[in-house]
Amino acid sequence: MKAIECETALNREIERMQPQVIELIRTLCAIPAPSHHEERRAAFVRQWFEQHGMEAEIDEALNVRCPVGLDRHEDMVVVMAHMDTVFPDREPMPFEEKDGRLYCPGVGDNTANLAAMMMLASALKAQRYEPVCGVLFVANSCEEGLGNLKGCRAIMKAYGPRVKAFLALDGGSDSVCARAVGSSRYRIRVETKGGHSFADFGSRSAIETACRLVSALYDQAVPRAGTSTTTYNVGMISGGTSINAIAQRAEMLYEYRSDSAACLEIMERQMRSVLEACACAEAKIGVELLGTRPCAGYGDPDAQRALENACLNALALYTGERPGLSSGSTDCNIPLSMGIPSACFGVYRGAGEHTREEWIDPSTICAGMKAAASVLMNWFQKPACD
Repeated sequence: MKAIECETALNREIERMQPQVIELIRTLCAIPAPSHHEERRAAFVRQWFEQHGMEAEIDEALNVRCPVGLDRHEDMVVVMAHMDTVFPDREPMPFEEKDGRLYCPGVGDNTANLAAMMMLASALKAQRYEPVCGVLFVANSCEEGLGNLKGCRAIMKAYGPRVKAFLALDGGSDSVCARAVGSSRYRIRVETKGGHSFADFGSRSAIETACRLVSALYDQAVPRAGTSTTTYNVGMISGGTSINAIAQRAEMLYEYRSDSAACLEIMERQMRSVLEACACAEAKIGVELLGTRPCAGYGDPDAQRALENACLNALALYTGERPGLSSGSTDCNIPLSMGIPSACFGVYRGAGEHTREEWIDPSTICAGMKAAASVLMNWFQKPACD
């Protein structure tokens, strides 16, 4: 049997299993999994893998690891789909099927991709595809927000020297993310003496100082290096006691991002300069680093390009539209920073990710899964294949 025939057989299995894929998405959506609290979803995923004849374990970072051939091969690839949602909800979020769409916060990012990875791993097992290198399927934790890529960091710490390629199933099928956007995230606190709004009028206010900080941060020049893109954002601000009290405390969450390590360093210096300029005897300013994500390091450009092209060509073949390459902040940041060929794409089309109005078109999942399977066939073969 030729390799293309092997892929065709797998595609037929993907078509057959689509009702199961949709049902698995429904089931996963009903299991809350905010970052750092993926325990229930991890337990379900581990049990699901075991029920489908595969080994699975939950590690200390709450990743579910499903190894295939790791004991027979030194070289390996990682195939990853994150379990956590950007939403903090600990109770099931509303799920609705309407007008040919599936609606639920997190239904696409990243539940559909998680379900697709699980079903693809099961299909490869059922069809007796053999890995030509070690393959580690990972349902990982803490990709979103202040999860700080904890799950992926744990995997790369454990297996990094062995990993020759990394594929993340995340986002939609309209682009391939292969450029790492690094970031630094801070909590900035302001403390003052405060007082009564009438009796102590003129005393330094923590809120006023925080506002001056925000204004200064937004006045800074954005650095550039070649074609790089750099951004910044104050995402949350809070403080004060009441309308008739001069605020003693205020804080904000601030981040900056860039696909250039040099620009990240400039942003760090500029932030420190702003904080120093706004500090005074009456206002204490504290800074807490909440998390960092690295930019790409230096690896084999030919190997990176080959993986990117495999993803782009597979999506073009099965979705009928050739996607573009994009930059982003994903689990790929960690292996890319280590110089490991890495790419990220999803299996669905939809909209509204990171909002409570998120939806996906379930009819697009089959094509996306076939594209993912095509990339996986670089690392699997049927026993009878040449």
